[in-house]
Amino acid sequence: MTTAQEHGTELEPVEAVDGELVEDGDAPGAGAVAVHDPVNAVLAALDTEAKAHLDDIRPKKTKDGYARDWEIWGEFHDWLAERTGTRLPLSKVTVGTFVAFVTYLDQVVEAPPNTIERRITGVTAEARRHGYTVPKEATEAARRALKPLRLNKKRQQRGRGQAASLSPADLRAMAEAPRERTPQPTARRRTVHRVPELARLRDQALNALKVAVAGRNEEMSVLDDPDIKVVDEGLIVSVPSVKGRPERQAPVTYGENRSTCPVRCWQAYRTAKLAAGADPDGPAFLPVDQWGHQGTQRLSPDGVGRALARSAQYANLTGRRITGHSARRTLVTLGIKNRKRVDKLRRQGGWSANSPVFWEYVDEGEAFEDAATKGIGL
Repeated sequence: MTTAQEHGTELEPVEAVDGELVEDGDAPGAGAVAVHDPVNAVLAALDTEAKAHLDDIRPKKTKDGYARDWEIWGEFHDWLAERTGTRLPLSKVTVGTFVAFVTYLDQVVEAPPNTIERRITGVTAEARRHGYTVPKEATEAARRALKPLRLNKKRQQRGRGQAASLSPADLRAMAEAPRERTPQPTARRRTVHRVPELARLRDQALNALKVAVAGRNEEMSVLDDPDIKVVDEGLIVSVPSVKGRPERQAPVTYGENRSTCPVRCWQAYRTAKLAAGADPDGPAFLPVDQWGHQGTQRLSPDGVGRALARSAQYANLTGRRITGHSARRTLVTLGIKNRKRVDKLRRQGGWSANSPVFWEYVDEGEAFEDAATKGIGL
């Protein structure tokens, strides 16, 4: 008869271990149930909704720009991995990685300093949107590394260059340029174009008011008629909030010349556009086609910038880069030359107290004030 031992199935004796029965409540962690904290749950839900809302209201142009900055942050990590043999996660935004990013953009990509500064801002915003930590010392270090690059003329020339400021004579030439525009030498159509009166009045008002409030293209685009109030002294312009910047109240006085007076130019244009059927509570500046037909949608930010650049072209102001941003530079340089208070100029244009761009404009306006060569006997 076959035994269990032959097949190796014999049961082996085991040592019994004494055990003690305990109640469920006595066992560590036994029966423990996570307590729901309604306060933390509500706060977490509000945080999630807030992040989604802030992302939704961010302008599309800004979103696209930040997305491209994040792509370039990834390209930088590809380049860094080839050099070091180790790929770092995109979430590691440190002093070392951010300063190396500035060096990469400067020496490998050969980007102009203004673009590098924008990339720093974009990467910071996108990293935080993804839930990554961006230490303040990292962004400060990146901007310190960028500072000497901004002073390098050759690097500045990599970009399109800074927008030039305008003189009062320039502004008058733009406002009083002939209405008949001869075609460019390279144009296929040789017909002479005559600027419609409504378009001429709009550009006069737009350019004069843009300089007076140091308006950004986006700000002038979103202005509505009720934002511009006529008062005894001139105008009070409520410049709307754009891209998170605070709204500001900009007082505008009468100018010395009819063609560049922001108050009289605005009144003339508003009378003409209302006569053409514009909504008195609608957008302040409207598009006008080549036949003088007025649109109903507001003039776009690009359209605002093109209006000033086009006026400069018609006035034959060549040899300088005149863009929509020239208006902001112009207010500060002209204001400083005429001894206007710095704090009032800064508030008029909505610059922050530590804006390096604003102080650069101030320095330009003061260039010949008590100049080093003045009165030294040369």
